[in-house]
Amino acid sequence: MHKEWIKGIGCAAMVCVLSAGAAQKQPNVIMIFTDDHGYADFSCQGVFDDVKTPNIDRLAEGGVRMTDGYSTAPQCVPSRGGLISGQYQNKFGLESNPQFKDAKIMKRFDELETLPERLKKAGYATGMAGKWHLGPGNEIADHGFDHVYYRNSGRPATANIGLDGKDVPLGEYPSKVYHLDACSQVACAFIERHQKKPFFFYLAYRAPHVPLDAPQKYLDRFPGEMPERRRQALAMLSAVDDGVGRIFQTLEKCGITENTMIWVVGDNGAPLKIHKRDAPGGGPGWDGSLNDPMNGEKGMLTEGGVRVPYVVYWKGTIPGGQIYSHPVITLDLAATANALAGLPDAPELDGVNLIPYLTGKKKGAPHEALYWRWLGQSAIRKGKWKYLRADDREYLFDMENDFEESRNLIQAHPEKAKQMLAELEAWAGTLQPPGIGALKSDKMSSTANRYFDWYLDGKRDLPTPTPTTEAKSDRKNVAKKKKGPTDQQIFNQRDIDNNGVVNWSEFLGGRTEKVDILRKNFERRDTDGNGLWEKSEVE
Repeated sequence: MHKEWIKGIGCAAMVCVLSAGAAQKQPNVIMIFTDDHGYADFSCQGVFDDVKTPNIDRLAEGGVRMTDGYSTAPQCVPSRGGLISGQYQNKFGLESNPQFKDAKIMKRFDELETLPERLKKAGYATGMAGKWHLGPGNEIADHGFDHVYYRNSGRPATANIGLDGKDVPLGEYPSKVYHLDACSQVACAFIERHQKKPFFFYLAYRAPHVPLDAPQKYLDRFPGEMPERRRQALAMLSAVDDGVGRIFQTLEKCGITENTMIWVVGDNGAPLKIHKRDAPGGGPGWDGSLNDPMNGEKGMLTEGGVRVPYVVYWKGTIPGGQIYSHPVITLDLAATANALAGLPDAPELDGVNLIPYLTGKKKGAPHEALYWRWLGQSAIRKGKWKYLRADDREYLFDMENDFEESRNLIQAHPEKAKQMLAELEAWAGTLQPPGIGALKSDKMSSTANRYFDWYLDGKRDLPTPTPTTEAKSDRKNVAKKKKGPTDQQIFNQRDIDNNGVVNWSEFLGGRTEKVDILRKNFERRDTDGNGLWEKSEVE
C-alpha cells in the first residue's frame, strides 16, 4: 500500500463564495454518525473491493474525504458525549460506557448546553433518529431535539415524530420497517417538513454494530464466499448508504442541496476479535467491519480504535474532490455548526470551525494538538507525532511515515516523548477527575493488556495454558457436583433495564463479598475489555 494513499494531496487553495440564495439563509446541517464502523469501510477509502457505498462516494467526490479524522474515544458512549456537547467528554467525567449509568456524571451532561440547544437559539428546527446512548430515550427531547425517533433495533421506537414526519405524542411506536430504513425515512420526512427554515438533523445509525440484522434484500447485494459477519456488515452499511442516497434526493427535490452541509462520520473503530481468531478476545464480537490499514480496534487508543471514516459535503461552498490530511476530530462538527448558525464563539467548545480550512481561506492545520484519555490509556497527536501511554507502556509514532503504528520510536526520540507526555499531563489536569491515571478504573483489564501485547508489542506466540489431566478431572467433578446457572441466565438476571449490556455495578449487584473473584469473572465475560458485558458476548 502506497503512503500517498493516506497522506493525501491536501486542501486546494480556494476561497469560499456563497451563492446569493445561501447567503440569505443559515445553512442546514445533517450529521450522520455510524456505529463501530471500521476505517476501511467506505468504498471511496480504496482499501477493499467488497464494500459498496456509491452514495457516500458521491458525497466524497463532490466534497472532502478526510484521511486523518478522529473520534474522541474508542467507545460508543463517550464518543457520542463528545460529539453532542462539542467538548472533550472527559471534562464532565464521561470516560467510558459504564458511566452513562452514573447519575452524578449524567447530571453534569444534562446541565451542558448541547449542540441542538445552541442551534435552537439561532432559530433552527432540530431532530434526531437512531441511537442515543446518553440517557433514557424519553428524555432525549430535553437535550434540544424538537423531534425524536429513538430506535436502534427491531423494538418499538421511542418517538414524538412518525415515519411520515408528523407529530405524535411521545411514546413507543412499533414498526415493521427495518430500523436503519426507518431512521432514513424519518430524516427525509423531517427535511421535507422543515425545508423552508434552517434545520439540524442528527442521524445516528446503529450500523454495523452488533446484533447484525440486515434484511435479505441487502444481504443479496453481497454474494460469494466471505465470512457471514462480513456479509452482514456490508449489507448494513449498504442500508446506510441507501439512506444517504434518499436524503440527497430529498434535498434536491426541495431545492436546498446548496444550503445543506452533510457529515458522515464513524463513532469509533470496529471490534475485530472474532475475525482474527488467533488474536486476543476470541468469541463473538466482531461486527464484520474492518479497520485496515490501521492498527488495533475498538477499545484502544491506537489508530484502529479512534481514526474513523470521514466525509463532508456542501455543494457550492466546499470545493469537491478534496483529500484532506490534517488531523480533525468530531469536536469540530459542533464548532463548525455553531459558526454557520451565526452564533458567537463559545470558548467551552473544544473544536474548530473547519469551513475556512476546507475552502482554502485558511491554510495549515486546524489543531495544534488532539488529546484522548480513556480508562488506562492516554494519547496526544501533535503534527506528525503521536504519543500513546497505556498503564506503564509508552509508544511514540511518526504518523506521516508509519500510520500503521508498527515502529515504536520511544527509544530514538526520548526528549520528544517526554515533551509530549508533559503536554498530555497538562491537558489531563483540566479533566474530571484531573490527571492521567486519576480514575478508580484507570488500570487496563487483562484483555486490554493482551490487545496491546498483540497489536503493538508483537507478542503473538504466547502459549495458551493447557489444563493438566488432573485439573480437567477436578473441573468435571466440580461440574457434576454443582451445575450453576448459564451465562445467558446470569446475563438476563443482571441486565435489569434490558438494554443489552451489563456494567460492573450491575454485575456486582450490591454484593460485598468475594469482590476480587467477581471482578475476575466479570473481566472473563467482558471479552473486549470495554468495561461492559454485552449481549453479543453471551452468544
